[in-house]
Parts: sequence; structure tokens; C-alpha cells
Amino acid sequence: MKPHRARRRFGQNFLVDDAVIDAIVAAIAPRRDDRMVEIGPGMGAITRPLCERLHRLHVIEIDRDIVARLRAGPLAPRLAIHEGDALAFDFYGLGDGLRIVGNLPYNISTPLLFRIAEHGDAVADIHVMLQKEVVERMVAAPSASDYGRLSVMLQYRFEMERVLDVPAAAFRPVPAVESALVRMIPRRPLPHPARDETLFAAIVTAAFAQRRKTLRNTLKGRVEPGDFARLGIDPGLRAQDLRIEDFVRLADAALVRKKS
Repeated sequence: MKPHRARRRFGQNFLVDDAVIDAIVAAIAPRRDDRMVEIGPGMGAITRPLCERLHRLHVIEIDRDIVARLRAGPLAPRLAIHEGDALAFDFYGLGDGLRIVGNLPYNISTPLLFRIAEHGDAVADIHVMLQKEVVERMVAAPSASDYGRLSVMLQYRFEMERVLDVPAAAFRPVPAVESALVRMIPRRPLPHPARDETLFAAIVTAAFAQRRKTLRNTLKGRVEPGDFARLGIDPGLRAQDLRIEDFVRLADAALVRKKS
């Protein structure tokens, strides 16, 4: 079978560093009967050691040539291969207690993270490798320069831990950016549940839409001055200064006003 050429349209960069592979598998710590799904198995760098430790591994792959290789390869008896786009995949269909792993394509990493978060109640944990600057945003704390919409929306549902930095040289072809492995564990129960999560998401999006503007301006028409005063939140602050629970309180206040 001819060597596979990485395809830019799929954001393919294949992991080749054995030491990094070993460190990632050790961080995942797979157990024989885990219900695990790998997003984008590629050339099998992580797939092979996972298959050695698991009874069965689900893989999601959009590249038809890679799917053909997987189906014809030695790992096939241990694989459940799902051909298609991970952005459209029904993770619920695999059952509860799902462990998600993968080297996520840089070009779809953020929408894919939000897609996975939608299935959070079916997930046991997530270990994914992404562009390092994306991981920095995911784990950022309030008032940090990297803290933003991605930080709030993911930390609302997950405990986040940056586990391992991965140099660009660990991939072929070598990407222009560094990567990092992040661990995400669902918060159960949610420590600060919003009464209307759609409205919560809208409030967060609006607040960060113009980062330099104050909440008084970004949330005008959604949150009234009296709401800020009642909640003890300074409307002169910017979005990056708020904690997740503050955004929840603002969204709940906006919901009450919306219903009145």
C-alpha cells in the first residue's frame, strides 16, 4: 500500500515521536473494558498502543484512504470504524461512560470541542491534543489574557488540566505551531448550573464579542443597570474579569427580566 500523504484540507499532521506517544498513552491510562473512541486515528500512532490495552476501540475518521488502511490492517479485528466527520458524529450512540481521545485537527478544533461538550453527560473523560495556544485558552483563569469565551464555555462543564506540551518536531509534516495534551473531566453535578443554558451561552458570547468594552456596553439590552447593582457585579468590568458563576448569575437575571 502506497504511503499516505497528509492532506491539508483535513488538517493532518501525524504524530511520530515514540516518547510522546508513550507519554500520551500513559496519561490516558486505558483499561481493558473502557468504552473509548479516538477522533482521527491517522497513521495509528495512538491507535496501536490503545488497541494493545483495550478489548475494542472505536475510531472516527473522515479520510477514506485512511479508513481503507484501517479496514485492511492488522488492528481491524479490534476496531469499530466510523467513517465520517467527527463534527456530525452522534457520540450518544456509543453509550455512556465514553472516553474520548484524539489529535484534533487544528482547522476544526474549537467547533469540535463545542460539539463534544454537547455530549458531556455521556462522557467519562476526554484527552485530546490541540494547538498549544488553544489549550492555553481552554485552561485560562479569569483576568488572564487568554481567558475568553472558550475558557468559560468549556470550564462551565469540565475540569480542565494541561497535561503535556508536545513540540512541533513530534509530527510529520512538521506544523508551524506547538501542541499540548489537555484532560477534560465532566463536572457532575455542575457547580453553577444556568437556568437557561442557551441564554447563558448568548450572554458569554455577547460579553466577549468586544473584549475591550465594559459589560455595561456589551450586555446593554440584555442586562439592566439595576441587575448589575443587585448582583454586586461592577458594570465597568470587562468580560475577562468575571468568573463562570458571575456569567451564570447574569444569565439568570436576564432570564427573569425576559419572562417578566
